[in-house]
Amino acid sequence: MNKTVVINVVGLSSRLLKYTPKLSQWAQRGQVTTINPVLPAVTCTAQATYLTGVLPNEHGVVANGWYFRSESEVKFWRQSNKLVQAPKIWDIARVNNPEFSCANLFWWYNMYSSVEYSVTPRPMYPADGRKLPDIYTQPSDWRFDLQKELGQFPLFNFWGPNTSIDSTRWIADSAKWTEEKSNPTLTLIYLPHLDYCLQKFGHDEKNIIKDLQEIDTVCSDLIDFYETRGAKVIVLSEYGITNVSKPIHINRVLREKGLLKVREELGREILDAGASKAFAVADHQLAHIYINDPECTSAVKDLLQSINGIGYILDDTAKKLHGLNHARSGELVAVANNDAWFTYYYWLNDNKAPDFARTVDIHRKPGYDPVELFIDPQIKFPKLKVGLKLLQKKLGFRYLMDVIPLDATLVKGSHGSIDVSPEDKPVFITQQLDSNNTVAATEVCNLILQHLQEQPELQKEVRC
Repeated sequence: MNKTVVINVVGLSSRLLKYTPKLSQWAQRGQVTTINPVLPAVTCTAQATYLTGVLPNEHGVVANGWYFRSESEVKFWRQSNKLVQAPKIWDIARVNNPEFSCANLFWWYNMYSSVEYSVTPRPMYPADGRKLPDIYTQPSDWRFDLQKELGQFPLFNFWGPNTSIDSTRWIADSAKWTEEKSNPTLTLIYLPHLDYCLQKFGHDEKNIIKDLQEIDTVCSDLIDFYETRGAKVIVLSEYGITNVSKPIHINRVLREKGLLKVREELGREILDAGASKAFAVADHQLAHIYINDPECTSAVKDLLQSINGIGYILDDTAKKLHGLNHARSGELVAVANNDAWFTYYYWLNDNKAPDFARTVDIHRKPGYDPVELFIDPQIKFPKLKVGLKLLQKKLGFRYLMDVIPLDATLVKGSHGSIDVSPEDKPVFITQQLDSNNTVAATEVCNLILQHLQEQPELQKEVRC
């Protein structure tokens, strides 16, 4: 099999290639293909589709998180690969070549899969309330070896208001470390850096040019490293980002109509999903609406259609057309217009917002929250406040890093919708194969398999 490396540059689109001269020069020697994204065009769904070659109705990853009906809880960013309900590319490739091996560096659902080598973020949560940076690896002893050589994984640069190129560089360095240690046949590398600036600033050139230059350098270095070792390199993305200016507080609308319920805890309001007749799990530009009272379905659909900013609603028939007819999906699915996105906010008074709303807390929030990328502009001395919080942490006291604003209008970029212009769609860049100018997200799996095959014409034997 041909040694193959897939570099996933999150948020990269043809619109942005002109700002990445090294990557653009490399791409010009091959072919830039546009990917028609899967719905929703979000990380977990896109990656699961790329790695299985099937839609969410088969692999089950209907968003970055969903409502676990048997537990009456919303859960985001789970990590077990068992949640992906279809054969993955490494299983398929291994059928014809038992010597095939795969390394997964930070692609999602990376725990307990059948890859030979994996590295993924896995913080520690001691009983005193702290969150400590750490990773999960396969083999398990890599967890210590990697961080001994590269330093502790910079978790707080991976997501939140302190995001930087440091986490992406660490991932790239871990990929090189893995290559030199194990020489896998297929290497999957996740580089998230562009996601941060694009969601904060949209396509505002003056605010994103530095980040584009930084990711350009990391990509160029990785490509040179792997091509020197004889690898075929693919650069792709999961989605492009569109400019947004309109947050849609869908859960507040449902609550005002008496459909969503909350319970009060210490003067704060917590979504009571199990007691609600209907509520939404917001994920960028898509929201799954779960309806516990079937008699409300028609009324909920009419209500959603009246909300400014929602482009269209998927019922059972439309979900089938988009491959979202899976038990994990909501009874209805709302898709925002390109200039809009969904918040998870369900409280009607910010004084009643839960304490985690003003923190970076991706697991407790019942929906995705890009506002976590900002520090509250109303804090007069943010560095002083953060410093005092960190001092509390260092002294061993419990603390709450409540520096995140509740102003959704700060967010200027989003994704998830598939009805976007070609220049804002994800890309597939290769120098090895000729393909159509546009491919479906479900075709990516087979394109990667073709790179692996020494005789692509025999690739039918191992189709996804």
